[in-house]
Amino acid sequence: MQPEEFDNKLKEKFKFDFSSPVKSEVNGKILRKFLEKDKEPVLVFYGGEPLLEIDKINEIMRALKDTKCKFRMQTNGLLLDQLDSKNINRIGKILVSLDGGKERTDFNRGKGTYEKVMKNLDYIKRKGYRGEVVARMTISGFPDVGEQVANLVDAGFLSVHWQLDAGFYSSDFDKNKFKEFVKKYNQEISELADYWIQDMKANARVLKFYPFLAIMDDLLEKRTTRLRCGAGENGYAITTDGKIIACPIMNGIVDFEAGDLFSLPERLKKFSIKGRCLKCEDYGLCGGRCLYWNYSRLWPEEGDDLICKTVKHLIKEMKRVLPEIIELLKKGTIQKKDFDYEKYFGPEIIP
Repeated sequence: MQPEEFDNKLKEKFKFDFSSPVKSEVNGKILRKFLEKDKEPVLVFYGGEPLLEIDKINEIMRALKDTKCKFRMQTNGLLLDQLDSKNINRIGKILVSLDGGKERTDFNRGKGTYEKVMKNLDYIKRKGYRGEVVARMTISGFPDVGEQVANLVDAGFLSVHWQLDAGFYSSDFDKNKFKEFVKKYNQEISELADYWIQDMKANARVLKFYPFLAIMDDLLEKRTTRLRCGAGENGYAITTDGKIIACPIMNGIVDFEAGDLFSLPERLKKFSIKGRCLKCEDYGLCGGRCLYWNYSRLWPEEGDDLICKTVKHLIKEMKRVLPEIIELLKKGTIQKKDFDYEKYFGPEIIP
């Protein structure tokens, strides 16, 4: 947490408990008993950086051997070459933190990061990895999402997700600066939507741009959604001391504790989006963006309005290109199954 965030008045909204240990003390056997209660268990290794705890990952994967549990991971990618190849090949989907091309990634994350991550991805593929690799971008300050996504596609990524770093700290709202960011970002989204369609036409494929993919899938199926990341209802986080919370970003917030591994509850407490999101005309496709953002409201209303403007524009652009996609489906250029995606494994969908 940034120093200036200590005066964000969150203590007036939530009750906190920061007694959890730094390193995970979760026992693999207890975790197995808990996950066996789930008909389709999916376990995501998430941090911080999960690969700093390789021994714990190995212990958990051994404990869950011969179960139907699927494994996923979110990582900065810098230590992928340290994980045993047998275990890495059991992780069906990996989200890797890359913010675009080499220049942008190294600017955001440190010189040499991009090349190290790419080298590690090449390494695990040579070791037999055949799962999905998703480049997960953090968009902060620079609105050129279209250019950076195109850089990642050129580098070989067929799956990309991006998340706006907006609304999560009270101290970083600058009305004029963010207003200009939104204007340029929305232009980039429009251009990226056109890029997506042109790639379908040229290559007879659907690139897995997750913020596009999920919304388009619902438009095609004429379906509405609840919170798209599933936090607090379809997905939960396990803290280092075995508590179960709605979302990793809510670690330490007692209000969002849903249970724990030791009591093995039949049902976990659920949390729902509240407030003005429920009255929004785009709620059925947005789902409320983010549970923490919805409850904490760290930005003033005019700031949240600007964030919502990006979501509304994203939905508008998907509706704009929908007729072209329907036509491509009719022609057989692409297939409906090309829009299938796994829910709740990491991409929040709504940036």
